[in-house]
Formats: sequence, structure tokens, C-alpha cells
Amino acid sequence: MSLANHVRLIAGRCKRSKLPVVQAEGLRPTADRVRVTVFNWLGADLSGWRCLDAFAGTGALGLEAASRGAAAVVLLETHQQAVRSLQATQERLQLTQARVLKADALAYLGRAPRASLELVFLDPPFDAVALRQAALLAAVPLMVPSGLIYLESPEPLALDDLPKGLMVHRQGRAGAACFHLLRLVPCV
Repeated sequence: MSLANHVRLIAGRCKRSKLPVVQAEGLRPTADRVRVTVFNWLGADLSGWRCLDAFAGTGALGLEAASRGAAAVVLLETHQQAVRSLQATQERLQLTQARVLKADALAYLGRAPRASLELVFLDPPFDAVALRQAALLAAVPLMVPSGLIYLESPEPLALDDLPKGLMVHRQGRAGAACFHLLRLVPCV
């Protein structure tokens, strides 16, 4: 497997483990330097966190959370070859708290229990602006009061694009990717 065909987990129990990259339209793994930054923001220990990787692709975000001790991680993907690859990787790494589902992200977000997640990763295909906005809106009710949403996009988020109840906690840019860590606005 050449370097172009895999990414590695950064830290935790499965540090340096390879994740295969399936060649599929719209699938582009989150860059290592972006994941390093985001997980530095989140912290090394995600023990007890419940997470959702809504557009899993390689699983680099969700499996990184599982490697760092998240209690439960659901990885959603619609591309059949990517789903099989994710399932094989989850089994190989023995990340029993991770569950891979072949599922449409918006449909899943619409039926998931409210206030049930500490962290949601949203990294839909770059050209899917409407999908990105719909997923962001659907994720908000699923968050616990201190919950966080990771959103990756080709452009910075405009404040007008933020659903009510969310604020930008941290943000960055690496190459063509803008990445945002969004937090629920605390009720006072």
C-alpha cells in the first residue's frame, strides 16, 4: 500500500495505525495537519464521549476519536466499498466502541436521539454546500449542552451560515480546507 493510499491515526491506543483510502468520487481524507490541530483543540483523552462521524470516508476522524478513548463512535458512509473498508479497519484495530453503518447522514441525523452526542464530525463532499448546511442544522439538536461540531468546508463559515445556538469556538485553514470547531451557545 503506497503512502497515497492510506492515512494514519495520530494518537491514542491505535497510534500510527494505517487507514486505507478508498478511491471514490468526493472522498478526500482530512489532512493529517488538520486532524492534529483539531485533536489538539479537543484534547488527548476523549473518555466517555459519544461521537458521530457523519460522512466517514476513511474514518480518520471517528476512528481517531475511538483511539483516544471515546465511549461510542458511529461512522456513517454510503459508498459500499468505503463501508467494507471501514468495517475491516474497525475489526482489525479492535475498536469495539466504533460502529460502522451504511447510512445516509441526513436521514440518520434526523432520527438520532436528541441531546445524545458530545461531538459530531461533519465533512461532506466539498462541492455539496446545501448538504453541508442541512447536516449542520440537523446536528444541532443532537448535541449535549457542552457539545461540539467539527465542520470542514472549502470556505470559511460566514456568521450568517451558523444555525441559531451555535458559535465558532476555533477555526483554521490548511490548503483548500477551512475547518471549524463549533460550540453550542451556553444558555444563561
